[in-house]
Amino acid sequence: MGWWVAEVYHNRGIAVVLSWAFWVIFSITLHELSHGWAALWQGDTTPRDLHRMTMNPWVHMGPWSLLMFALVGIAWGVMPVNPSRFRNRRWGDLYVAAAGPAMNIALALLCIIGLGLWLRYVPPNTGPQTNWVDHAREFFYIGALLNIVLATFNMLPMPPLDGSTVAKSLSPAYARFMADPQKQMIGFFFVLALLFLTPLFDWLFEGAAYLTITAAGNLVRVLP
Repeated sequence: MGWWVAEVYHNRGIAVVLSWAFWVIFSITLHELSHGWAALWQGDTTPRDLHRMTMNPWVHMGPWSLLMFALVGIAWGVMPVNPSRFRNRRWGDLYVAAAGPAMNIALALLCIIGLGLWLRYVPPNTGPQTNWVDHAREFFYIGALLNIVLATFNMLPMPPLDGSTVAKSLSPAYARFMADPQKQMIGFFFVLALLFLTPLFDWLFEGAAYLTITAAGNLVRVLP
């Protein structure tokens, strides 16, 4: 397996590499900012106190995440919050944790709408060379695809993913089970095993591609 940037560039071209890099960094940054906005709404000023409410991806992703993205195409982000300061002690954790995946779903929907509008109203390129029309179409497609995958993956009920916090908020039994640091560590290694030992991401991307193409196609059919 070669360097992912070289493989994508060779197979799809520089426009896809740039679109992919943009959507990964932009989507993770907005995902983390959404956690911060939800925390502020819940009365926790930690994100603002630590100067994390910024669009600067370096702040949210950090050097290791950006380096890993450059090398192997995997990235992550962090938004520090203090649940003890949440206004709603029962559901505050759920609101803040779910805000990140909710942002990814919103971005995916916007991209699907953009793709549908583009397919409906912008004539396809009929020349021998790829042009900006094709690049724009792929830009929307990649944005939808990636954000569906990010939302779905983050909702898996395993730490350190957002789905674990949502599951703990919904199930006191699960919260008690995950209160043990050793079980949290097992959950973390389980996530790593899913990433590297199973075709999980292949399945997620296949499902996201089907949803994106189906939704955009349906939109094209209903537009005047």
